[in-house]
Amino acid sequence: MVTIAEQPCYTLINTYDDTSEVPNEQQLKHDLEHGTIAVKIITLKKVIHLILQGEKYPGLLMTIIRFLLPTNDHTLKKLLLIFWEIVPKTTGDGKLLHEMILVCDAYRKDLQHPNEFIRGSTLRFLCKLKEPELLEPLMPSIRACLDYKHAYVRRNAVLAIYTIYKNFDQLIPDAPELILNYLEGEQDASCKRNAFMMLTHVDRERALDYLSTCIDQVHTFNDILQLVIVELVYKVCHSNPSERSRFIRCIYNLLSSGSLAVRYEAAGTLVTLSNAPSAIKAAAQCYVELIIKESDNNVKLIVLDRLIGLKNTSSTHEKILQELVMDILRVLSSPDLEVRRKTLSLVLQLSSTRNIEQVVMVMKKELTGTMEASSDSSDAKSYRQSLVKTLHSCSIKFPDMAATVVPLLLEFVSDDDNTAEDVLVFVREAIQRYSHLRPTVINKLMEVFGHTKNASVHRGMLWILGEYCTSVEEIMRVIVEIRTTLGEIPIVDAELRKQAGETTEEESLSPSATPRTLVTADGTYATQSVFSTGNVPSKKEERIPPLRAHLLDGEFFVGSSLATSLVKMVTRYSSQVTEEQSCNVFAAESMLMIASILHLGRSGIPKKPITEDDAERMSLCLRVLSNRSDLMVDVFGEQSRAALADMLAASDNRKDYVEGMSEVSAWEPFRTKLSGWLLKDSIVTIIVW
Repeated sequence: MVTIAEQPCYTLINTYDDTSEVPNEQQLKHDLEHGTIAVKIITLKKVIHLILQGEKYPGLLMTIIRFLLPTNDHTLKKLLLIFWEIVPKTTGDGKLLHEMILVCDAYRKDLQHPNEFIRGSTLRFLCKLKEPELLEPLMPSIRACLDYKHAYVRRNAVLAIYTIYKNFDQLIPDAPELILNYLEGEQDASCKRNAFMMLTHVDRERALDYLSTCIDQVHTFNDILQLVIVELVYKVCHSNPSERSRFIRCIYNLLSSGSLAVRYEAAGTLVTLSNAPSAIKAAAQCYVELIIKESDNNVKLIVLDRLIGLKNTSSTHEKILQELVMDILRVLSSPDLEVRRKTLSLVLQLSSTRNIEQVVMVMKKELTGTMEASSDSSDAKSYRQSLVKTLHSCSIKFPDMAATVVPLLLEFVSDDDNTAEDVLVFVREAIQRYSHLRPTVINKLMEVFGHTKNASVHRGMLWILGEYCTSVEEIMRVIVEIRTTLGEIPIVDAELRKQAGETTEEESLSPSATPRTLVTADGTYATQSVFSTGNVPSKKEERIPPLRAHLLDGEFFVGSSLATSLVKMVTRYSSQVTEEQSCNVFAAESMLMIASILHLGRSGIPKKPITEDDAERMSLCLRVLSNRSDLMVDVFGEQSRAALADMLAASDNRKDYVEGMSEVSAWEPFRTKLSGWLLKDSIVTIIVW
């Protein structure tokens, strides 16, 4: 019995919304005695609210018993269940109120009522009572409800017996045996689930005895009962490992259940019960099928986390999962971006020399699918970016795949989104690590150089071409592309003429000019050009070369990268060409381009002026070109590539160290070394770019 000292302490807040005064006890009595059914319902709701707010109406107890308890209205009966749950049932000294005997008799009649709803709701109400004096007279009626024809009543009768036995086992000491006998003859799934759940909590041995009699039919049970069986097997096998061989076959059978929830729980239980390769493989396959069949993305992410946890359990589990990589890749059919990213991360960790070719083939197919016209959404672009990063990691982890991956990724260099930047980072690393791929990379970059609109991508292209174009032919091709994408120089003079409306050199040599051959009076041949001015493009239609457009927008970091690349190419050209005049002409043309960009940055024509850093960098390049000392030639020609190699080596070392971080016992040595690597990485990055 709950005493006054055991009652909870709480704060009451009055939320009575009626604009009139709080009704007194006499008004409530009058409405309860003489009002209609609708008035009685409204009045009883008021009484319930007032009691919950701390008001006390002891005089209403008999009125409600006399005028409301005998009613057959279902709404009133539901409200009465709430009222009897919250109303004080004991006196100040803890003794049961005498009026509650009448209430007990009324609910005994409700337990025998022909309406199944009244019986079932009364049984649910009895689960909340904490007074054994009220429950004891009702026990025969509660037992009788186990044999009622409606499953709703039987289901709630089992719950009532379970709650009463758990709180006051002296009222029904034979409850486990009673429920076991009832379970053997019950056919309804929900009733069997409640009965079996009670046995698992109050008498596990009887529950195991019942399960042993029907263990071969478990796969035919309803899913709600199967979930309780999985829970019981898990608890029993953890407390008594010798029982594993007895029930593990049952869990295997539940992996093919029609319910996804049962299969998920059965797979988790099987992994905890057995470390056998067959068990791990069966559970992993079950997880993969759940991810593919389940439509809820949150469920997909949860099951993916279980697969990741299974991989991290041991190296044996990881090897088993490596055999299922192709099945896991089927999850990429999900449209959710987060699911795809987590799947790609898991697949990358499970890739090995045995399956990497198939993995790359599937990713190439996915990447090709993102190039379709219907895949221009933000999610498609983000997914493409994730695929590029994953393929990058695959080629670094498995160098033999670089020759397959690099040509594919080069197709995305000219994209306008962030994918091009990720591809360029990968290309920079690939061209440094794999020298045999350099001709392919350089040719592709030259093809898309004039079609790139992203300033950061153009900047990266300039660095790569300036660093890795070593032959005279390659250098001259790069210079031609630069002049084409830079436009007419000097830039400032050309832009001023354009603003003044004058015809520039480029316009005078526009493609509309039609040359033709004529014969003069003395019999010699001459060429005459006929110009058509009928289709002169307007300023809005005029196409500005890409590099020139970046500079006019104020992106002078591109000009700084261009100046550095020109210095590198001049030094390499001079080392291979012996004719001094050609070298001087090449250097002079490069200096003209750099000086033209520098003049443009200070002219006020661009949207943003040149920064001091970029101006200083280009001025340095001009001085180097005018006086090519051996030191500067070594710095620009050799040390830049060596800095990139050091940066990649530092990045590899950092990754290896972070992967083994769990094995380091002290934090301070790790923090010191990592800080040194990060500082070195930052310095090298500045030098390279």
